[in-house]
Amino acid sequence: MSDTEQSLDGTRIAILLAPRGTEEVEFTEPKQALAEAGADVDVVGSETGDVQTRNDDLEPGESFEVERAFSDVSADDYDGVVVPGGTVGADTLRADEEAVEFVESHVEDRKPLAAICHGPWMLVEAGLTEGRRLTSYHSLRTDIRNAGGEWVDEEVVTDDGVVTSRNPDDLSAFCETLVDEFAAR
Repeated sequence: MSDTEQSLDGTRIAILLAPRGTEEVEFTEPKQALAEAGADVDVVGSETGDVQTRNDDLEPGESFEVERAFSDVSADDYDGVVVPGGTVGADTLRADEEAVEFVESHVEDRKPLAAICHGPWMLVEAGLTEGRRLTSYHSLRTDIRNAGGEWVDEEVVTDDGVVTSRNPDDLSAFCETLVDEFAAR
């Protein structure tokens, strides 16, 4: 094993999965990168059970199991959190009060979080954008600015433990950066 593969041994990460609409590749690639780096990764969502992902927001994707519900976990249980995108998935998660509280508590505890594409909507909803430099899918730039964040059009941005990225084209850089950031904390 390389140093990167061992860097997250003993680290517990939550990756969020919405009841519908999470972009498949934005869920599977970070999950795989974290597992390959040695992390224990739990799939957390509104309720347990199988959830179908989406491809390009419109096409049905594979189904994956939500292993733990927000009502059964706390930010204290995890060393890092990943919020995948997908327009409907991200919107659904930000409307879930338990999901928002989970993310808010996690970041307030100064633990790392990564969000890609529409995932940064969760940061807006949780009041975590003020004074932060972030990127996202371009249609969120006004939301982020209106919430006090500085939106930039870059492949991946890290600001005080929060890693953001624009879209699936940036997944390689996003995954590499989130593994590095989670290992550094």
